[in-house]
Amino acid sequence: MTTDFQTARESLGARLRELRVEAGMEGKDLAARLGWQSSKVSRLQNGKQTPTRDDLTAWAEAVGQPSVTAELHGLLAGLDMKQQHRSWRRQLAGGHRGRQEIAVRQTETTKLIRGLEVVRVPGLFQTPEYARVLFDSNAEFRGIASTTEAAVDARMRRQEALYDPEKSFRFLVCEAALYHRSCPVDVMAEQLDRLYNLVGQRRIELGILPFGAQLRRTAPHAFWIYDRRLVIVETISEELWLTGDEDIELYERAWDWLSETAEYAAPARRLIGRARASLDLA
Repeated sequence: MTTDFQTARESLGARLRELRVEAGMEGKDLAARLGWQSSKVSRLQNGKQTPTRDDLTAWAEAVGQPSVTAELHGLLAGLDMKQQHRSWRRQLAGGHRGRQEIAVRQTETTKLIRGLEVVRVPGLFQTPEYARVLFDSNAEFRGIASTTEAAVDARMRRQEALYDPEKSFRFLVCEAALYHRSCPVDVMAEQLDRLYNLVGQRRIELGILPFGAQLRRTAPHAFWIYDRRLVIVETISEELWLTGDEDIELYERAWDWLSETAEYAAPARRLIGRARASLDLA
């Protein structure tokens, strides 16, 4: 499947080929001038290899157009952004199952996961029925193939990590998520019961950000931090995979500031229990 990143890399390669042709050079001639193998020139201009900034600078100088160096560097920066921005349209073209398998692998290779959820229960804590409703609703919203049962199976497999003694999970959930109901009332009741029972379990730290609390930092959107190597942020149209040190430090600070206001242990249970008691199960 063609990705946004690959499409952008092919566009950059096409620009490199254009510059070479304008210079009246064959690929082997350019390779000789640069001291490269001819195969490298071919891979770069066909979008089969990602160039470095030094590669682009050398290419521009070799074709006699050093003035286009900034343009090429800009295209490379855009390429990096395409790697970070993963559109849901492409990721979910075949349904939810594939993305859930990626989540399973990410969790398997992570020792500490920290996360914030604003209006829903974290996937790692969801019951099968709650997850099923969310997958069905999102498939309808996006007009994609329904692979709900396979996606739910993958999500439940992912939750096996909660019992791995080498892993830890620290999550913040806004109190709104305890009331924001996108599922039948009986499904929500079961989900709140599961959350209630997770509070205080070993290796799981679950904090609730209560209504009315004064926050040192607001909670603008959900995010997940995998060790200190990756932050994943979801928007309606795409996922952001952030790996830069500054981005990770910023989200860690946001998580730390929000955690200062969270309720844990017995107070967290009281908040969950209050939401559970508000459901009309008659």
